[in-house]
Amino acid sequence: MGEKEAGQARFPEPTRKGEIILRLSEFEFPPMQDVLLTGRKAPIGPEAVRRMVEALSPEQYEIIRLEHPLFDAVVLKKSLLKLLPREKLLPIILEEGERVATENTIVKVHVSVVIHVSRAVEL
Repeated sequence: MGEKEAGQARFPEPTRKGEIILRLSEFEFPPMQDVLLTGRKAPIGPEAVRRMVEALSPEQYEIIRLEHPLFDAVVLKKSLLKLLPREKLLPIILEEGERVATENTIVKVHVSVVIHVSRAVEL
């Protein structure tokens, strides 16, 4: 068997890559997107956001209290956490949110997660 044929007999491990696209904009009604960042001095605090979320979309969002200089809470759509672990998603959202927000703002974030999977199959 030639060198080329031997190389085709083995298949490499599948590769997985994730792509994250964030859209950040000012808070407006209807208020919910995929993520909501609440500033420390925003007109609506985490408790009011919790009541609003439960009224509009019961059990679809998770509210995470933060120890952060600008934000005191982030509201994440639970379905996003099925696609990407919180440990990977939250730092990206906070980093980008810091670029556009102040402690007085509420920022809604549209998140689009695309998972790329590549596998080799034997023909």
